Amino acid sequence: MSGSLDIGDNTAWTLTEEWEKVRSAQRIVIKIGSNLLTGGKKTLRRLWIAKRVAEIANLVKGGRKVVIVTSGSVAAGLPLLGLNRPPANLREKQAAASAGQGILLNCYQEAFASHGIHIGQVLLSRDDVSHRRRHLNARDTLETLLNLGLVPVVNENDTVVVEQLKFGDNDTLSANIADLIGADLLVLLSDVDGLYKEDPRINPEAKLLPLVVEVTSEIEQLAGGTGSMVGSGGMVTKLKAAKMAARSGCAMVLTCGFRDNPISEVFGQNPVGTLFLAEKNPLTSYKRWIANSTVVRGELVLDRGAVTALLKGKSLLAKGIVSVDGSFDRGDVVSCLDANGQRVAKGIVHYNGDDLRRIAGCHSDEFESILGYMGETAIIHRNELVMLKLRTKL
Repeated sequence: MSGSLDIGDNTAWTLTEEWEKVRSAQRIVIKIGSNLLTGGKKTLRRLWIAKRVAEIANLVKGGRKVVIVTSGSVAAGLPLLGLNRPPANLREKQAAASAGQGILLNCYQEAFASHGIHIGQVLLSRDDVSHRRRHLNARDTLETLLNLGLVPVVNENDTVVVEQLKFGDNDTLSANIADLIGADLLVLLSDVDGLYKEDPRINPEAKLLPLVVEVTSEIEQLAGGTGSMVGSGGMVTKLKAAKMAARSGCAMVLTCGFRDNPISEVFGQNPVGTLFLAEKNPLTSYKRWIANSTVVRGELVLDRGAVTALLKGKSLLAKGIVSVDGSFDRGDVVSCLDANGQRVAKGIVHYNGDDLRRIAGCHSDEFESILGYMGETAIIHRNELVMLKLRTKL
């Protein structure tokens, strides 16, 4: 498949040129979902895993650095718990993950060992990337493993994580890992061929989108729900991962892992699946951390003037805040919404929720008389704020 396609900003993009960048990627994150690892059955497909490892080993031996983000620990552990259904609660999921983590890692370890490659296990929770120091520590660990020639195998730490600190899906986790290592390509192996204009399960004639320049609100409307018994992601989480990766300057390929050689095909001669392009001007490392990794503790609704100011690169002032929701402290991250409830920005707030509710809509010269102290003029400084507003064009 080659040629050009008008998607995103009505600019002609040549698929051939964009796929040349994909094939030349040197830092790669590959996410493998539960449904692929089990094939819908109750046990891991060891032969399938071995074949995918062989493909990855070829990339590593060719000088590329690869991180695997894998699901499967819960799926591997379910039979040991005698469960023939999805876990009914967090405790059951943690128990299944505990029972299955060793089985899953052993599959990867044995498969890579046959190619003379060692792996390193990395278990992360949302808390590990939302706190800046732990975020940097996780990055250093991954970098060290890669520089020493190992393949990091990453999974969410399902055995101990609480619901509030979960990534919730490994699509999101894989985008965070792509950010951490400065990847130039994220590959999501899924049970679908890519992003379609319609649900192919309903309309067999649905058209596959081979290229998405930008994940707009219209593109997001194409997303469906989750599918398999053991998986937690769906098209919604894959589009979220694409947006996160794009901010990091990382392209993403969504393709079907049930193909004969799905990883090798990504680096082959012909485009496969859907390619999501990276932003031309990615965010700085610090702003990527704010945008992709931090946990939102509250919401601020802004008036039109404040939204316009943020779009022009200004800091957020109290005068433009219409309402404040949530319990948060100074230094926490909050979302900024417009009057329609659309999330337009995310940033580090300089006041706690109670104080901010008192000064919302006020000028900064009124702060001292209202609060009894004079704090920061800016509620969120522009250096600690990231614009997230969706554009509505296709």
